[in-house]
Amino acid sequence: MRLIDSHAHLQSGPFETDRATVVEAAFQAGIERLLVPGWDLGSSARAVEMARADPRIDAAAGVHPHDASVCTDAEWAEVVHLAADPRVRAIGETGLDYDRMHSPREAQLANLRRHLRLALDTGKPAILHCRAAAGSRDAQDELLAELRVAGFGGAVSTAAFGDRPPAVLHSFSGPLDYAEAALELGLAISFSGLVFRGGEEASENVARLVPGERLLIETDSPYLAPPGVPRGSVPGFGGRRNSPPWVRVTGEWLAQQRGESLDRIGADLVAAYDATFRSHSLG
Repeated sequence: MRLIDSHAHLQSGPFETDRATVVEAAFQAGIERLLVPGWDLGSSARAVEMARADPRIDAAAGVHPHDASVCTDAEWAEVVHLAADPRVRAIGETGLDYDRMHSPREAQLANLRRHLRLALDTGKPAILHCRAAAGSRDAQDELLAELRVAGFGGAVSTAAFGDRPPAVLHSFSGPLDYAEAALELGLAISFSGLVFRGGEEASENVARLVPGERLLIETDSPYLAPPGVPRGSVPGFGGRRNSPPWVRVTGEWLAQQRGESLDRIGADLVAAYDATFRSHSLG
């Protein structure tokens, strides 16, 4: 099975002592495409450094909704500067998190809006985090509304992206009609180990809905470990540390949900990654 990991925070602290080993293990395990997204200025800069040092790695630059209220204008200007780097293939991760609410709602919305503008300005897709509190869908509904207001799904995004996805729903979570609306806007949808958790059963139906050309998978390393990841003793990380090779578990789940062969799924994943993230020349 051909494999990709479209979202792995390998620049984060839990990989500090063995990052090079983890990266090599990813490619030895058959990962053909690997994207490292930032969540603030520092992590975005480190992602770009990793991509510059290793041409097998792609980067994304952005500010997570958790950090929306603490990112200064000067820091945002630096993120915009990083986004111009040809190794940066996407803008993010950004989005809305109305579950943990580490930043106030208005700060999250302002942060999301400037990322959407930057994605349209650069022609690089936005990577969108979206979480609502249990039993709610306010974050999903507001994310869709913001995408529409920004011009996604219309002439503005078509001018910037053509027929490429203008954004990715990272680590999908939400109801079926949310996914349907996102697909109508032209978005790609990425699945992670989150699909194995209780309360995420809707992802099974969504997995069957997404067209192959807009289908992605990810680990969200070091988070969202799928079944089978052992509990280890990683300094500063209290759970099971996820890493790119474990994306295979989600890939096999995806093939099962769609009733497709591993070969078919793998080919679609690589093609979708390239269509979404690799449209820009490295110059």
